[in-house]
Amino acid sequence: MSELAGKGCEIIVPFDERQPLKDIERSIIKKYRKHLWSKFIKAIRDYNLVEEGDKIAVAISGGKDSLLMAKMFQELKRHGQVNFEVEFIAMDPGYHKDIKQLLIDNCEYLDIPIHLFDSRIFEIADEIAKDYPCYMCARMRRGALYSKAEELGCNKLALGHHYDDVIETTMLNLLCAGNFKTMLPKLNSTNFDGIQIIRPLYYIREEHIVRFIQNSGIWPLNCACMVAAKKTGNKRYEIKDLIKSLGENFKDVEKSIFKAAENVNIDSVLGWQQDGVKHSFLENYEK
Repeated sequence: MSELAGKGCEIIVPFDERQPLKDIERSIIKKYRKHLWSKFIKAIRDYNLVEEGDKIAVAISGGKDSLLMAKMFQELKRHGQVNFEVEFIAMDPGYHKDIKQLLIDNCEYLDIPIHLFDSRIFEIADEIAKDYPCYMCARMRRGALYSKAEELGCNKLALGHHYDDVIETTMLNLLCAGNFKTMLPKLNSTNFDGIQIIRPLYYIREEHIVRFIQNSGIWPLNCACMVAAKKTGNKRYEIKDLIKSLGENFKDVEKSIFKAAENVNIDSVLGWQQDGVKHSFLENYEK
């Protein structure tokens, strides 16, 4: 198997046969215990992501991250000590019929029982935001997933963002938006009362997810959006390349970026925002 990366979408092409399902499931606990399973459990414990009585909607895009997350939730349900329910939800935002079938085939092979529902998000996002459809698409997809989670009576929505997504988001905000803001491991929805987003892959590096998928022989979806495929350039991929290049001269730069969001010193910043209210360091002098 080989990995081909293009602008905007990652493509993983399998050359080998898929591994037996039992071997794939066993490898999560055994072969990839250090880099996948242990990191998954650590994030859940550190941030209280899975609690007694939860009903969690696990969002399945069909990509490598969400397929792994689904299997790890199944293993957690099978071997964990916390009593919780899980539903697997997958949205078709306008996939080509062959892409949709690949999503269905992968989930059937991996024994992931999905609630698949349709939407026209690709088409709508392109109509109302032609120049930057990805941002609008992401917002609309999030809303659709929230609605489905609510419909199924879930109190949490699990998304497959990993460690690299976290540090890339931090740098993207710093360099492109002029603020210091990161991707949190959990947060409450502002539009859907009683539903919380959780990100249980928070500590897992993307390279280890790629390795797991390659060795399993599964062919995951890429972003699968023909609208995005027509756009030239993608800031997130530019940030990914920047972080990689920084790593050549700065040891553990990824870890430093991640830790920076844990070690913000309010006494040494010009300003901050809390609950929608802006504050200045000058407030400290007025006290």
